[in-house]
Amino acid sequence: MPSTGPETDAGAGAPLQVAVGVLRDARGRVLISQRPPGVHQGGLWEFPGGKREPGESPCQALVRELREELGIEVRQARAFMRIPWNYPEQRLLLDVWKVTAWHGIPRGREGQPVRWVPVDELHPEAFPPANAPILDRLQLPPLCLITPAPDGHDLDGFRGRLARALVPGVGLVVWRAPNLSAVTYGRWAPDLAAVCRRRGAWLQWHWGRQAPPSGHAGGVHLSAGQLRRWDGVLPRVPGPVGASCHDAAELERAARLGLDYAFLSPVRPTASHPGAQPLGWRCFAELAGSAGLPVYALGGLGPADLARVRRQGAWGVAAIRGLWPGDGP
Repeated sequence: MPSTGPETDAGAGAPLQVAVGVLRDARGRVLISQRPPGVHQGGLWEFPGGKREPGESPCQALVRELREELGIEVRQARAFMRIPWNYPEQRLLLDVWKVTAWHGIPRGREGQPVRWVPVDELHPEAFPPANAPILDRLQLPPLCLITPAPDGHDLDGFRGRLARALVPGVGLVVWRAPNLSAVTYGRWAPDLAAVCRRRGAWLQWHWGRQAPPSGHAGGVHLSAGQLRRWDGVLPRVPGPVGASCHDAAELERAARLGLDYAFLSPVRPTASHPGAQPLGWRCFAELAGSAGLPVYALGGLGPADLARVRRQGAWGVAAIRGLWPGDGP
């Protein structure tokens, strides 16, 4: 995760290009539809959409397909992700769009069952394998904790504060430990990963540090400098892969590489980077709204800012001081 599908021999020729729409209602549920029996992956559930016709752009195909399948008129949509996927019998390229405004009530106009389903009830086995990256991305949590640099002599205290920080909504933890030696880093990793697993969270390693011990990988986070220099294949790990971004060029690179999320900062002035020029809400909204991947707002924010951040087109909030507990019991 990220994923481009299994490496299979699907034959030569261009992939079948498919436009896919992700619709969420006011309760946060996602719309899915069931494929008819007798077709490829028949009987499984999927996100609505269909193949592009010659001469159509991905967005034009999305608008037409959702009109034909669901009877709605798309008013606003933005690129969400692109998924190349190889089945043994077919190559696909899914252009996935997040549909944020539409007119009409979605119904199965072609006789297909449709359902609004909570995100945590979307089970991969009920979907075609090519939909798996969409499910992974939709299940990104709303809050991301970035840890402060730990005291290298107090694993117990750091582990306890980490456990207290993992309140509901915090499902992603970027472990910052620039002051730890590689040996200490590797020794602490299993304990901290276990704390996160028990709370249903991913522990992200900063790329470039000692590789996570086998069985403890929970994702990777790239600094902005690493993102700019990166020219290889991204690591394949069980958890998300993300990066720190500060402008449109870095966001575009993160999306092109297929990353699962990006931090965009600083939104407000911060004590950790006092010399950094804050983006402000208007600039942040413009960048987040046009990004091709989920964006977490970072910089002087906390959980109380989540609703505003989402109104600006972002996925959630990332924070250090806003989420890390003090030294009390």
